[in-house]
Amino acid sequence: MNIIKFVTKFIKEDIAFAHCDIPCGIYDPHQAQLAAHTVVRMTKMLQDIKQDDNLTSDHTIARITHVKEKHSDLLEEELETLRNDYFKDEHFNEFKNLNELFVKTLRASAKARQNIDMDSALMALYGVLEIAEIFYKTKKVTPVRIKSVYPTEGEVVIYK
Repeated sequence: MNIIKFVTKFIKEDIAFAHCDIPCGIYDPHQAQLAAHTVVRMTKMLQDIKQDDNLTSDHTIARITHVKEKHSDLLEEELETLRNDYFKDEHFNEFKNLNELFVKTLRASAKARQNIDMDSALMALYGVLEIAEIFYKTKKVTPVRIKSVYPTEGEVVIYK
């Protein structure tokens, strides 16, 4: 038996996931903004649940929590893709607060996932909006904040 085949039988194989296995150039902060708004909305819904009917409220809490965690994952994945694949040293040099902004936003997202914490959910959303503005500036377009149509009544960043 070939030594490589023998050794690979005992090595655990990890599967890697990425936005793209090649530098495709398709990057956009839109999904991160949607995910952040969803985390804010789910947090508000959790805060509003009344514990009158334990079975109904327990089921509702589980479902809303699942969605909040799923969108926290998406938010963090989208931010990591932008941070690691799109933004280059030149961007971090031009926008001195960009790395710290990523760190603060990712921490806020993690805290919002772990708790029913509106302050953290909003911090994550505001951080994503700032990152989106910087993203569009690096694309040499003008970022614009507009009122979203979402129940969060927050803003989204688009460009002119």
